[in-house]
Amino acid sequence: MDGYVQKNIEDFLTHTSENKIDDSTLLPFLPVTKAFYTSNNYKPVWSSKEQWDKAALSFLNYLDTCIYDGLFKEDYQYGLLKKYYSSLQENNDKRKDAVLWAKADCLFSNSFFNVLQDIRQGRLQKDSAGLQYDSSEQNNFFIPALQSFLKENSLTQLITRWQPKHRDFLLLKRNLHSFIDSMDTQDYTYLQYPYKDSTAFMKLLKKRMAESGVSVQQHLPDTLQLRLMIKAYQQKRGMKTDGKLSSGLVKKLNDNDREKLIRIAITLDRFKSLPASLPEKYIWVNIPSYQLQLISNDSVKLVSKVIVGKPGTPTPELTGKINNLVTYPTWTVPVSIIKKDLLPGLKRNPGYLTKKGLALYTYSGEPVDPYHIDWNKYSKGIPFKVQQGSGDANALGVLKFNFNNPYDVYLHDTNQRYLFKRSDRSLSHGCVRVESWKDLAYYIARNDSMLYPKKDTLRYTTDSIDNWINRKEMHKIYIKNSFPVYIRYFTCIPNDKKIIFFDDIYNNDKALRNHFFTKK
Repeated sequence: MDGYVQKNIEDFLTHTSENKIDDSTLLPFLPVTKAFYTSNNYKPVWSSKEQWDKAALSFLNYLDTCIYDGLFKEDYQYGLLKKYYSSLQENNDKRKDAVLWAKADCLFSNSFFNVLQDIRQGRLQKDSAGLQYDSSEQNNFFIPALQSFLKENSLTQLITRWQPKHRDFLLLKRNLHSFIDSMDTQDYTYLQYPYKDSTAFMKLLKKRMAESGVSVQQHLPDTLQLRLMIKAYQQKRGMKTDGKLSSGLVKKLNDNDREKLIRIAITLDRFKSLPASLPEKYIWVNIPSYQLQLISNDSVKLVSKVIVGKPGTPTPELTGKINNLVTYPTWTVPVSIIKKDLLPGLKRNPGYLTKKGLALYTYSGEPVDPYHIDWNKYSKGIPFKVQQGSGDANALGVLKFNFNNPYDVYLHDTNQRYLFKRSDRSLSHGCVRVESWKDLAYYIARNDSMLYPKKDTLRYTTDSIDNWINRKEMHKIYIKNSFPVYIRYFTCIPNDKKIIFFDDIYNNDKALRNHFFTKK
C-alpha cells in the first residue's frame, strides 16, 4: 500500500500546477509541499501500512486549540482533514484506497506548512510574499520543522522557537486564553458600512437588532422601522437616543467578542511584522491608543499622551531614528496641506496666508508677494514653499524631533496643548504631537551624553535646551547616538490582567478583517 500511495503522491504533485488535487482538496502551499515530497522521494509521512501515524491525530488536536495562538482552524481545511482522518480510520473499504491516502497525506502536509507560516510570519502580507516561495526557507525552515514534528508529535517547541519573543506579544497570548474561556460565543451578524445595497443592509440590520433583543412591527414604513429600531437599541445600550444610522452605531453593533477575537488575531500578526528583537532603548508610538512610551530594557520610562493624524491625513506606520532636535522651529507647510487647505484660500484672497500667520518663499528662500501671483492657474500645487516663523504661536510648538522617513513626519510640541485633554486625539495632518515633549527631549539628551566617548565634547545639555527655549532661540541639536522610534497601529494591548481595546480610528483593522477574515 505505501508504494501505491507514494506513486499517487508523485503523480499528484508532478502533474498539478493549480494549487489543488481536486475541487475539494486545495493545496495553497503547493510550492513548499512539492519541495518537501521531492526531498522525501514522495513517500507518505502521515500514514504507513493503512494506518495513521500518531502525528496526524496530534496535528488535528492542535488545530482544535489553535485559536489560543490567534489562528482559526477553518483556515487550514480542518473539516476536510477531519473527514479524511475519520473515513480512513473507520472504513475498511476506504482504507484500501491508495488515492485517498495520497490526497490525505498531501493535504496534511500542506495544512501543516500553512500553520507554520502563520505562526512565524502571520497572515497580513500578500500571498506572493509568503515564506513558502523562498527556496532557502523551504529547506531551512519548513522541511526541518515538519520532520521535527513527525518525530516529536508536538508543535510546542516549534511555536516557542518561531513566534515573536516580544514581551507584549507573549502577554497578549497569555491574556487571550482567559478572553476565549470567558467570551460570548454567540454568532452575531456582521454589518458592512457604508453599504451598497440598502435593501440587503436593512435586512441584515434587522437580523442583527433581533440578535440583541430589539425588534419592530413589520407593518410600519421602513424609515420609521429603522428609526424606532435604532432608538430601542440605543436606549438599551445607554447611548444617545437620536435614532440615526451612523458609522459609530454600526461599530457598536459589530463590537462583540467574536469581532474582538479577530482584532486580537490581527494584533498578534502585527507583532510578527516587527524585527525579531528591538533595541535596548526606543520610542514606541501606538496610534489608536494616542500614547507614546519610552522603553528601556523592557521597562517603561516615560508615558505621554499624543495627538495623531486625522482619518483624512493619517499618521503612517514607520520606523526611524531621531537624529536631531530643533528648538523654536519654523514650520514648512506640507504640499498636501497647501493643495487642500491653503490654495483655495489664496484663490479667494491673496492675503489669506498673512491672516494664518504664514509667509510665502521661493525654494531658495527669497520672500514672495502673494498679491503678485495669479493663483487661479494652479490646481495641483504651487512652485513656492509656505512657512510659519518660529515662536510661541508656531504649530510645532517650541521643540521638534526630526528623523528621516519618506512621509516627512516627525514628533513635536504644539501651540494647542489644550487638545491633549480630549479623549479622541486624531486631529493632526499626520505628524505626532507629544504632550511630554520636554521630558522626552531631556531623556534623549541625557542618553546622548552617557554614550559619548570620554574624549568627545557634548555640545548641549538639558540646561542648554532650557536656556535656548527660555531665550526663544532656534537651535538645531544633532543627536550623535540617534534614538530609535517605532510608530505602529495596534488596536488592542495587554496589561497584567486583561486586554484593552481601542477604536479602529483609520479602519485599518476593518480592512484587514474584510480581506483576511471574512469567513470567521
